[in-house]
Amino acid sequence: MKMKFLPIVLMLLFPLCLLSDKVNMSSGTKHVEVRKQGKNYKLYVNGSPYFIKGAGGYTHFEDLKKYGGNSVRLWSTIGAKKYMDKAHELGLTVTLGLDMELERRGFDYNNKKAVAEQLERLKKEVLAFKDHPALLMWGVGNELDQFAQNYNVWNAVNDLAKFIHEVDPHHPTTTMLAGVPLHHVKEIMKRAPEIDVLSLNAFLDLPNVRGHLNRANYKGPYLIGEWGASGYWESPLTPWGAFIEQTSTAKAEMVEQYYQSAIAGHPDRCLGSYIFYWGYKQARTHTLLSMYLESGHETGMLDVMEKYWTGKDPANKAPEVLPIGIDDKQTHLGVYLAPGSSHMAYTDCKDPDNDTLYYYWEVFHESQEKKEGGDKEEKPEAIDGLIINGKGKALSFKAPNKPGPYRLFLYVYDGKNKVATANAPFYVN
Repeated sequence: MKMKFLPIVLMLLFPLCLLSDKVNMSSGTKHVEVRKQGKNYKLYVNGSPYFIKGAGGYTHFEDLKKYGGNSVRLWSTIGAKKYMDKAHELGLTVTLGLDMELERRGFDYNNKKAVAEQLERLKKEVLAFKDHPALLMWGVGNELDQFAQNYNVWNAVNDLAKFIHEVDPHHPTTTMLAGVPLHHVKEIMKRAPEIDVLSLNAFLDLPNVRGHLNRANYKGPYLIGEWGASGYWESPLTPWGAFIEQTSTAKAEMVEQYYQSAIAGHPDRCLGSYIFYWGYKQARTHTLLSMYLESGHETGMLDVMEKYWTGKDPANKAPEVLPIGIDDKQTHLGVYLAPGSSHMAYTDCKDPDNDTLYYYWEVFHESQEKKEGGDKEEKPEAIDGLIINGKGKALSFKAPNKPGPYRLFLYVYDGKNKVATANAPFYVN
């Protein structure tokens, strides 16, 4: 009796499967495409032009929406449903990363078995998320070029992008590069024709991206996958090798200049950008790339993005701070202090809204984490007992007793959730 009715049951279920797919599509799955118009390229979502006003990060999505952003970048599918559901709830789109193995971590792209296993794993991720209504684009690997010598990685990228096009005709593919490595760009053009958009992660070098692409003879569409303050890898160094970090004010000024000239200024082929990092992240220091403090206080970079994404100045702006000085020494020449000795540090700060400012100073060990490519780093502990008097622009403090590299941090709060940050490295010997 069961066998007799099984075909009828299957016939009844088959239309329901088709209906389920239609429900997924009609519930908001977006059709995204890159259109070529002469020598120009534009991104379209459901038939309307779409310039990516995005940020990379996993928190503060409400702020991104409030400040005029429209898209989020995620680096992998781990926990992605939660983040994508939140983005969709707010009307944001997502460029979703497919996390491919890196040569710098020991993966061998000559190992056909390992490459095939990776492809099968990633195919499942594609099938799981291809109909999500927040999905904008697929990020096929992140900075696979970093310290990589094996160009077979781009064959693997192409295989995955080809599968995506076969099962998902609604969302373009991209892959993110660390800067614009000309030899890798040329290999991608040869080996990975299934990649629709090239993504470049560029910071201090951002204004030169277009020129680099021209030298590689890449004439297609691109987006800026990560950008923001100058990284530790491209900043001036002290004699002992510690990088000199920009103040939050200098970062905001650079971000404003770069957004106008290198992103908004190239609408013919640049499809938009994802500023980095929309949240808090330890990267040699806890303030270098973070647009927020751990406490949730916002830096001036957010003010810049709100201005350009909405076309309006923020109602309340972050304080503006000058670099920290220690005694009469110049930071770039190296500030050397004797163990346990007493010193003065100073800065100047103003608030565009004339808010009352509150100052907080602290000393940290210089981070010994030397991770690359955004790998997770641990924040060092602050050192207690060194601040003698630090309630304003001037600070009295003692050098630590133990020789080694340290860093003095300053946070200036306006009492309305905005903050300015600065720090200065020094060495005890």
